Amino acid sequence: MPKSKRAKVFNLTQVSKKTREHKDKLFSNIRDTVPEYQHCFVFSVNNMRNNYLKDVRHELSDCRIFFGKTKLMAKALGQTPEEAIAPGIEKLTRHLSGNVGMLLTNRPAETIIDYFEKLHHVDFARAGVTASRTFTIPSGVVYATGGEVPEDYDVPLEHSIEPELRKLGVPTRLVKGKVVLGEESGEGEGYTVCKEGDVLDGRQTRLLKIFSVCLSEFKVQVLAYWSAASGEVTELEADAMEEDKDD
Repeated sequence: MPKSKRAKVFNLTQVSKKTREHKDKLFSNIRDTVPEYQHCFVFSVNNMRNNYLKDVRHELSDCRIFFGKTKLMAKALGQTPEEAIAPGIEKLTRHLSGNVGMLLTNRPAETIIDYFEKLHHVDFARAGVTASRTFTIPSGVVYATGGEVPEDYDVPLEHSIEPELRKLGVPTRLVKGKVVLGEESGEGEGYTVCKEGDVLDGRQTRLLKIFSVCLSEFKVQVLAYWSAASGEVTELEADAMEEDKDD
């Protein structure tokens, strides 16, 4: 009789060693790489998506991007002038907290800032994301986009989806093969899937996806960057970047 995989014994010392080796490699990679580049950026990522991050890595293929334990990355840069891998870079470490990464580049700083300001991807929200706006399905015949576009440019929702809507808590019914919410004439209140500021759960995200409503935005925010030429750290305010984008 073959041995059960559940009964397999793992050597915890080996696991710890592998983790330690990974940390040591990240530490040494950062220490070895910083002197090769003119700028070191710290950035945060809103609504992380691996496919979009892969595109960023491809478009910035001449740069180096690091993600990892922020304390480890800070230690690699050096947290005091005596420990710093380069003059002044220790001032950057206070920005290494939360969901952030580092980017090393020889491109002009303004080019990187401009690139990230223009980088925005909308996507379907996942559970745990905060709703950026309210979405309500209008009463009457239910359309494919749930009222997001005028009826003249929309089509009625497929009747086969109606049972799932009811399972998800939407009080719909079938009338002559059409999915209807409330009165067929459109009188009465619609069904609010989410309100602005709600922390979305799995039921809400599924409903949003059914109606092709994207409330999640992948966005990279530059927090600060260090320049080798001056040894100075430049901090960027989030509001300032948003104002530049609006202009």
